[in-house]
Amino acid sequence: MKHTGQGIRPWAVLVWLCVWQLASMAVGKEILLVSPVRTLVRLGELCIEAAFWRAAAYTMARILTGFLLATAAGAALAALASRSAVVRELVAPFMLTVKAVPVASFIIVALIWFSAKRLSVLISFLMVLPIIYTNTLDGLDAVDPKLREMARVFRVPLLRRAAHVTAPQVMPYFRAGVKLGLGLAWKSGIAAEVIGIPVGSIGERLQRAKVYLETQDLFAWTVAIVLLSVVCERLAIMLLDALARRLRRV
Repeated sequence: MKHTGQGIRPWAVLVWLCVWQLASMAVGKEILLVSPVRTLVRLGELCIEAAFWRAAAYTMARILTGFLLATAAGAALAALASRSAVVRELVAPFMLTVKAVPVASFIIVALIWFSAKRLSVLISFLMVLPIIYTNTLDGLDAVDPKLREMARVFRVPLLRRAAHVTAPQVMPYFRAGVKLGLGLAWKSGIAAEVIGIPVGSIGERLQRAKVYLETQDLFAWTVAIVLLSVVCERLAIMLLDALARRLRRV
């Protein structure tokens, strides 16, 4: 039987937790590798602290701001580039440069110009922008020109044309870009915070755990980051799917 999709199965998670537990037992030193049980216990302890939720909210707000700005800018640039060869050729070197330059280089340079508080916004924006732009542009290029021509011939209103001709073919590309971009936004945003160490952020807590060899905290915060990233991704996909259904009813 053929399986489709990339959903996470509980049994697969359980297998990797067992591997983690066995590896921790083999190492025998929790300062090097904390067990999953100890990590979850520590995460539960952190969750009842107000400081945990303040740090989570601080970091999430900045990473999502960068992501949303990149999504809007990337989609807008892709729409322009799909209609103008000049725009496409002008934007191409910038997008190639952003994709090629290491995240650490951007972070170090950005620290010269921006405060640490805004660093994760900028880095998330830069890392997500090329993904949204490229995926959206690929989707727009894939739209059947015959369908566009038919819509023009029959004078289909612009809104209905966008909803029933363009959106259905672009949405899979855009949806994939959002999924990939959100994960990268969290990775790059947290990396920016670890280097910039803005006060009250998750990155600061990770840096503190490393300095003081608080391995349980390091693993607990890492699990928290993964969970926050997954929740954001699921919510974003749910919103996009709801939007797609709504457009079909226009």
